[in-house]
Amino acid sequence: MDRREVAALLAYADRLDPTRAPTDKAAAGERLAQWADLLSDVPPTAQHPGGRPWDASQAVRHHIATSPYPIKPSDVSRPWHTFKADVIGRHHDPVPAVDPDDSTAYVRALAANRTAVVTGAAVATSFRELTFGAAALTPGEQAQAAARRAALGEYMPRTVADALADYRPRRAQRERAAAENLPDALDVACPYEHCRADAGEPCRNARRAPRDKPHPSRLDLATARYYAPENAR
Repeated sequence: MDRREVAALLAYADRLDPTRAPTDKAAAGERLAQWADLLSDVPPTAQHPGGRPWDASQAVRHHIATSPYPIKPSDVSRPWHTFKADVIGRHHDPVPAVDPDDSTAYVRALAANRTAVVTGAAVATSFRELTFGAAALTPGEQAQAAARRAALGEYMPRTVADALADYRPRRAQRERAAAENLPDALDVACPYEHCRADAGEPCRNARRAPRDKPHPSRLDLATARYYAPENAR
């Protein structure tokens, strides 16, 4: 937020709780400078791909309505960063349209995309949104998808496997990718230096426990290899 937006936010807070408003112009100016500095990276509003949008004024309202303590900039920035983490957790970074060997430009492009997503300038995307679904596959692609599913192994009826999908999410995710003829992150080893999981094995976190999702760089690698010219179908 810029100073004008922060000033509007503070005016709203003072309307809700006038007893906490500064009593003189100097104190008001000092408070505005502090809030503008600490909330410079917090937008006034932002969209959420699967939930309630962000609104800084609602964070102010919630605090004043539920807390007996005076509101502080952190009472706005803390819920914003929680909201931001949730949006990023639902978002799959697209492969940047830059030279992947230029690490500085690559990281800058990823950061710009994430910033656009969390501020609402771009829509969050997931891996499944890269396709129109299995119904859009050509007969040849459907045959290839069937072969990939067969390679994963069929040890139970399809109906049973579908019923158990919630209890074996990693397997179900791989089967969905195969059914829709999409890249499968577990087809390649993870290039993330703190993981390095082998192909077919799940990515691991800092405590070496299996992650629910592959690292973004692994998915990027699998996607790039899958859509490489030599693999064109």
